[in-house]
Amino acid sequence: MIRRVPLFALAALLATAFCAAAATVTVPADAGRLARALAGAETGDVLILAPGRHAGPVTITFPLTLRGEPGAVIDAGGAGSVVTVDAPDVTVTGLTLTGSGRSHEEIDSGVSLTRNARRAQILDNDITGNLYGVDIHGARDALVKGNRVTGLRLQRMNARGNGIYVWNAPGAVVEDNDIRFGRDGIFSNISKRNTYRGNLMRDLRFAVHYMYTNDSEIADNVSIGNHLGFALMYSDRITVRDNISIRDRDYGLMLNYTKASDIFGNVVLRGAEKCGFIYNSHRNLLAENIFDGCDIGIHFTAGSERNTITGNAFIANRTQVKYVGTSHVEWSHEGRGNYWSDHPAFDLNGDARADSAYRPNDLMDHILWSQPAAKLLLGAPAVQLVRWSQEQFPATLPGGVVDSHPLTAPPRRAVPDTYLELARHDPLWATGDRRDDTEHFQAD
Repeated sequence: MIRRVPLFALAALLATAFCAAAATVTVPADAGRLARALAGAETGDVLILAPGRHAGPVTITFPLTLRGEPGAVIDAGGAGSVVTVDAPDVTVTGLTLTGSGRSHEEIDSGVSLTRNARRAQILDNDITGNLYGVDIHGARDALVKGNRVTGLRLQRMNARGNGIYVWNAPGAVVEDNDIRFGRDGIFSNISKRNTYRGNLMRDLRFAVHYMYTNDSEIADNVSIGNHLGFALMYSDRITVRDNISIRDRDYGLMLNYTKASDIFGNVVLRGAEKCGFIYNSHRNLLAENIFDGCDIGIHFTAGSERNTITGNAFIANRTQVKYVGTSHVEWSHEGRGNYWSDHPAFDLNGDARADSAYRPNDLMDHILWSQPAAKLLLGAPAVQLVRWSQEQFPATLPGGVVDSHPLTAPPRRAVPDTYLELARHDPLWATGDRRDDTEHFQAD
């Protein structure tokens, strides 16, 4: 008689057999021991690397855990990627990973996750002295969390690799990493359904470089002293919330061909040039953001009129908005506009809305931006007469941004003292450090 075994019972038997077969193996830091341990390991084993230097590069081809005791180092000696994961359900944790090669074509990295590395977990490692930090190359549902990634400081910034490179890796989560030096902190390209959360990124070209990555989230990240904070390009339906940019050189937040996205609760503080730059981006919501202390609060151009902009604060920017266009663009939504620190208006009915509209630019601004030589006439009586006339007769204005319902108080968001203290030190771009070149993002 043939007895039928229920599927759940069969699954339990298989799990029991798997657990019984798995072993925990301590690997001394002796020549060749790590390679031999990997060659003799079984699925589900835990390899614990003893303190000391272990020779790399190594490749993991079946599910296991590679864990380091304090002081355990894998050094690739300048050849290839330090650890390559080419199997599902692999965990790499607690290690110092160093000494990758220098090939951009091969993407030599501290950790390389191939398309077979589904559900890989790269946790709490020191990844230093490598061309790239972590390369998530097609690995679905990978988790890269709690790592300290220190990139190379080559003479040309564009010759360096990225801290974490995500390519076509749906479901990847990158969170709570500390990334410094190198080229871009997180470079996400041709992917979807990703989460980038809680990362600290300093002294880089871009903190987050976002290309063709849809239906994803960038949240609670901090960019300090980079050339550009959050560069969001050619991506749709993304959520960008509660991020902080402090002392980033060019822009804190840039939208370039970004559509149908929610940008809210972000803080850009003490930027050198532009807090925000919006280029050919439509149907986005920009709400509850703070743009504080930049030369220009927001520069928007190339037909970026079809956005909802409400509840933001523009504080102490030398120029609050730069818009060179003749369309009338309303920056309020359902009776709620934005806060403008230079708008001296009354609120006689106490509804937290100013009693007069705010227009950040006038005809002379348009002339000065399109004809820079006209700045020589700024003190001329004719210029002052034009500006006075426009204040008295708003119908003469040529178009541009108008906030019909400006707020009388800004949204509030406290920036943690930890990040403000880090930002007290001059970033590399401000010190003239020759290892931090000045190539603009458009150079690529």
